[in-house]
Amino acid sequence: MPYRHAAYFVGLVLLTVLVGFWASYWSPIGHVPTAFHVHAITSSIWLILLIVQQVAIQRRQNALHRQLGLASFVLFPLLMAGFMMIADVSAQAYVKAASPFAIHNTPSFGIGTFIAIAAYLTLFYLALKHRRNVRLHAGYMLASPIVLFESPFSRVLPEYLPWLNVIGSSGPQEVQDTILISDLIACAFALTLYFMHRKHGAPWLWAAVFTAVQGLVMWFAPSMPQLGPLFGAYAQIPLPLTISAGMAAGALVTWLGWRAGAAPQRKAAPAGA
Repeated sequence: MPYRHAAYFVGLVLLTVLVGFWASYWSPIGHVPTAFHVHAITSSIWLILLIVQQVAIQRRQNALHRQLGLASFVLFPLLMAGFMMIADVSAQAYVKAASPFAIHNTPSFGIGTFIAIAAYLTLFYLALKHRRNVRLHAGYMLASPIVLFESPFSRVLPEYLPWLNVIGSSGPQEVQDTILISDLIACAFALTLYFMHRKHGAPWLWAAVFTAVQGLVMWFAPSMPQLGPLFGAYAQIPLPLTISAGMAAGALVTWLGWRAGAAPQRKAAPAGA
């Protein structure tokens, strides 16, 4: 089976989530908004699901792998709902203008979240579409943690690896430095996998493109003042509506991907054959 060590890679991303969000989420877990709970729970379960699926298929427990795959049909729309709730948190923080940090960074956080949503929708659709090709299916599923890597690692970096910030911006823009560097590391990792698996490397190329675009767009977003009013307008959309839109997008992509990957129907032989 391909990617025999993938479970360790996904486990590393999960560990990065625990360390990166320890101060802002896990430690004060009883005093954070509901949006963070939904996002944290669905994202963590998604990573655990990938680990268990990978272990199951390596041990030839194909039935368990398929059952977990069906469970992802329910989990994926909830995952999208969590992302939409996080985008709303950023939008509300911008509208409240609680600090210069919020004014400078929250539009960037919002657009980064939407790029991540686009990445997840694309990768999951392609994973379902190519589910009959083991290498492509596994690659598209395992590419999603690469997109997730930026968010927790950009918090690990200033705390434990400050020397990695070779950009050196000052003030609120320093946060964007850590995001860009984290995305470029993820992009480099994805490109390495692409060149190692050129024949079935499309999933890693998609992941490289999304992480590079996310990092660059987020870094330059604070210098685009027109994004602020747009993000403020987004904040006026009722949260139930945006959550419903996210879940609907997740459900639609699941359905379309499943249909696209269906086995072609054989034509009936002529009666006189």
